[in-house]
Formats: sequence, structure tokens, C-alpha cells
Amino acid sequence: MNNPPSPLLFSFQGPWRRVFYVTLYELLAIVFVTGVLLVGNESLGSAGGLAIGSSTIAMAWNWVFNTLFERWEARQPVRGRSAARRVAHAIGFEGGLTFWLVPFMAWWLDVSWWTALLLDLGLLLFFLVY
Repeated sequence: MNNPPSPLLFSFQGPWRRVFYVTLYELLAIVFVTGVLLVGNESLGSAGGLAIGSSTIAMAWNWVFNTLFERWEARQPVRGRSAARRVAHAIGFEGGLTFWLVPFMAWWLDVSWWTALLLDLGLLLFFLVY
């Protein structure tokens, strides 16, 4: 006997499913980044603000970059995501995110760009696993 799909499961199909997962992912990231910065002796306001600001920048960049990349990809004669195309996508995304996050982190925390770059690289390594 076939059971009808659960109303909760059914409601998270399509774009709502993506919104749900992005929101959950970013909330967990905000909690983690805030916690790490609190351990590093940042104030709650400074740590939370950096985490929320970084998350907002990452989501905006994700939308912009993927929109542009997919438009470019649609014009390519070879379809599909080869390993080289996936590497190019990852490097382009992370490079662009670093371009936006390093100045923000340096300004928000009032640290050097070098310190902000090291913090960004630490976050990159964490999110690579996360």
C-alpha cells in the first residue's frame, strides 16, 4: 500500500527546500563563527556582527557568482560539469568570496589585511569540511 507523502516533507520541495537548507546551514555557521571568535576574546557584538555580516556577504556572493557562472556555462559548447569546470567554479567562488570578506573582516575587527586573510583562510578550511 502506498502512503501519501508527509505534509512536512512535501512542503519543502522545490525552492522552499533550498531556502530551508541554506538558512539552516548559515545559522549553524553563524553559531560556529561567533563561538570561535568568542573563544578568541572578541565581544559578543563584534563576534556576532562579523558572523552575520560574513554570512550575508557569502549568501549574496553565492547568488551572484552562481548566476553568472551558470549563464557562462549555458553558452559553452560542451555540456556538463567536468572536473576542470568544478575546480574553476570552486576557485572562482572562493577567490571572489575572499575578495569581499577580507576587507570586511579587516574593517569590522580593526585588524590588518594580513590578519583578516589568515582568519578568512581558517574559515575556508572549516567550511571545506563543514
